[in-house]
Amino acid sequence: MLARDALTCFKVFFYFNQKLFLTASIHSTTHCAKCLNGRFLAPLCDGAAVQSEFSTEVVLPVSDCEFFPALEWTWPTPMQRCLTLTLAWHSRLLLRKKIASVRCHQSAAMSSLLINQPKYSWLKELGLSEDNLGVYNGSWGGSGEVVTSYCPANNEPIARVTQATLAEYEETVQKAREAWKVWADIPAPKRGEIVRQIGDALRKKIKVLGSLVSLEMGKIYVEGVGEVQEYVDVCDYAVGLSRMIGGPILPSERPGHALLEQWNPVGLVGIITAFNFPVAVYGWNNAIALTCGNVCLWKGAPTTPLTSVAVTKIVAEVLEQNNLPGAICSMTCGGADIGTAMAKDERVDLLSFTGSTHVGKLVAMMVQERFGRKLLELGGNNAIIVFEDADLNLVVPSAVFASVGTAGQRCTTTRRLMLHESVHDKVVERVAKAYKQVRIGDPWDPSTLYGPLHTIQAVEQYLAAIEQAKQQGGTVVCGGKVMDRPGNYVEPTIITGLPHDAPIVHTETFVPILYVLKFNTEEEAFAWNNEVKQGLSSSIFTKDLGRVFRWMGPKGSDCGIVNVNIPTSGAEIGGAFGGEKHTGGGRESGSDSWKQYMRRSTCTINYSKDLPLAQGIKFE
Repeated sequence: MLARDALTCFKVFFYFNQKLFLTASIHSTTHCAKCLNGRFLAPLCDGAAVQSEFSTEVVLPVSDCEFFPALEWTWPTPMQRCLTLTLAWHSRLLLRKKIASVRCHQSAAMSSLLINQPKYSWLKELGLSEDNLGVYNGSWGGSGEVVTSYCPANNEPIARVTQATLAEYEETVQKAREAWKVWADIPAPKRGEIVRQIGDALRKKIKVLGSLVSLEMGKIYVEGVGEVQEYVDVCDYAVGLSRMIGGPILPSERPGHALLEQWNPVGLVGIITAFNFPVAVYGWNNAIALTCGNVCLWKGAPTTPLTSVAVTKIVAEVLEQNNLPGAICSMTCGGADIGTAMAKDERVDLLSFTGSTHVGKLVAMMVQERFGRKLLELGGNNAIIVFEDADLNLVVPSAVFASVGTAGQRCTTTRRLMLHESVHDKVVERVAKAYKQVRIGDPWDPSTLYGPLHTIQAVEQYLAAIEQAKQQGGTVVCGGKVMDRPGNYVEPTIITGLPHDAPIVHTETFVPILYVLKFNTEEEAFAWNNEVKQGLSSSIFTKDLGRVFRWMGPKGSDCGIVNVNIPTSGAEIGGAFGGEKHTGGGRESGSDSWKQYMRRSTCTINYSKDLPLAQGIKFE
């Protein structure tokens, strides 16, 4: 029963990382409703509310649930420590599972951590333990919030990490800037040698580190190993770059003068990475930034802290072996407080942020307010366009890999498949057939091609998107359901029949949903590709050489990645990676992306005894 003086009614928005996120309407004669309501509203993210088709009431004692510790003081007696929660879910199956999870998952300390099970003993090869420190600045520390990392394949706890406090962040920044004074004095080829050693150290741990990525993020094992390989490849690239960085010597219009460009490191590079590539994106930034003479401060995703710790341990060992300050590659695990501090900190000379467009916009505004430098890698609403002359034997595997790979959680995932009307039905039939043959299972099983979504929140976003697509006229051809198995598994889904400008089609939902659109002309297809706000990756399938060059030209794709006869995902490290418009405009990895990590000076040297002025000006 509820206490008469404290009646509380809640509506659940979503369930994420073993926490309930909800809004509250509180009617109390003894307590401040505004204060209590604020406690619940604070954790909300920008996800849309899940609309219910039915509701059910469940009574959970506050004292039995670790997720409401702040509320225990508001009800003075045990009888009053009951909350009536009105939970809104799209399926009764999800409801039963998630309520059971809330009841049973009181805390990681009361559960058996995976790291202690013989099956996962390999985690200790990476220097991980039950409790791990989440701050590194030459020494390990951490006294902030203790977070538990969970396996998306079964939602069981893996191990714990103690995050950084703001005071520890401050200490780390100071140590990093001191370390830069040492690192910047080392010649670039010597810095490249250190980066080479980092790559070799990663090679030795590539399988076990790839297994951790698979376990903690949820992507399949071969993708986890491939992600570590990306870091290794970028290290190799950076070694060569260390002997090639330089600016041009330009002809001067004044006699006895030399005109040249000098490139210098910016200083401290802050790197904030997302959950979906917890190793590779840091590697792109870290290897290039180090070669350019910068030091790095990394904040990985709060849901993949073990990967951040394991990678940092590998890098730190290389620095230690070379008698270099560990703070050259610092790390502070944390949440929004650490990220905000990095964005606002004038001592962070460049902030590289990878994440959603919504959060990226907030980061950009904070960095711009201090006239700082930023590198943004944000969302993508990527399209494959299939023309009537396309080789369908290339189209089908490309579409399946790009839409199903990483369970639709790549920024380069294909979300829109535009088919010429003459091949529409045939391609839909073949892709749907291929979807049904995708092997779904434990991500660390080498035979698995498709694993779970990263969080339960993503499952709710998947369900909400399918419901919106149906309401807007779409038809589910394949998939559309949550799978009845442990973990965050959903069926890869194909939806047809939507107009090209349907709101849900223009929304990047980070889940495996493919919207199939039918077009008639080249102009129409190109326009549809460009009409979304993001501009990351795009691809056409055609044999028409003229169309290929029109696609790559000024009236073609407006994306940063413009492909022909290959998928939208799977970019190589040798090219510059990034996109336009709401994707952020940043470039990482290859080509001349190194310039983002350096500052350019135009230098004029007078080696004559005269003082001629530019433009022939006389000042006598």
